[in-house]
Amino acid sequence: MNDATTGQVSADAAEVYERFFVPALFDQWPERLFPLAGVKAGLRVLDIGCGTGVLARAAYDVVGPSGRVEGVDPNPGMLAVARRTAPDIAWTQAPAEHLPVESDSVDRVLSQFALMFFTDPAAAVAEMARVLRPEGRLCVATWAELGSIPGYDAFVALLRRVVGDDAADAMAAPFTLGRPADLSRAVETAFPTVDVTSLDGTARFDSVEDWVGTEARGWILGEMIDVAQFDEIIAEAPQVLAEFCDPSGRVAFPVRALAATSS
Repeated sequence: MNDATTGQVSADAAEVYERFFVPALFDQWPERLFPLAGVKAGLRVLDIGCGTGVLARAAYDVVGPSGRVEGVDPNPGMLAVARRTAPDIAWTQAPAEHLPVESDSVDRVLSQFALMFFTDPAAAVAEMARVLRPEGRLCVATWAELGSIPGYDAFVALLRRVVGDDAADAMAAPFTLGRPADLSRAVETAFPTVDVTSLDGTARFDSVEDWVGTEARGWILGEMIDVAQFDEIIAEAPQVLAEFCDPSGRVAFPVRALAATSS
């Protein structure tokens, strides 16, 4: 396993992730996932692979003072940002495969864009089933397959040509559980009945340069691209990725997620 397959980033990258990636990509999904998961006031919610806490923060606003939200992530840099932005939420550093949570104690287990990075997805899903109450519900979101998200499909192709396969494969890693059948199989190892729903959203960046810079600084690409390669990507990206820009130069393109919900 390496940083590309586990999605681990540095502390500096976690700061960039929260500042740029969260508004560009990640803060639009909780409002789409909560109706599927049945998140409501008074529930105990566990966010696994919580990152900087975007999903957990949104859940905290919903469950209210009578509920409880906890976030678990193995990355200390991500959790440092989470603790700073939401000190009232319980944040714990731990792998998804070994949750420090009592059995049959959680009303809703959520995970947003993390399952594909777990070291052992089957063990992680088994842990989700262990901590969930019998009447509880699981909701796990992943990105849809790369070919269904044209902006990132084009970005990966640019990286493959300019930098090489390692960087391109790292960029493609978040999309590896992107077919409904693949996600179903991953979750059905511990939940016999699973519904998979396709959800549509939009990626937004201020410019192509902002998009490329965010990917390089807020993801593992910063350790895989040297200065000359970054300059070459910046030089070529405005033309290669022009179809994803409006007349003002702002980037917007459709993105798709899959959500697996236990019945």
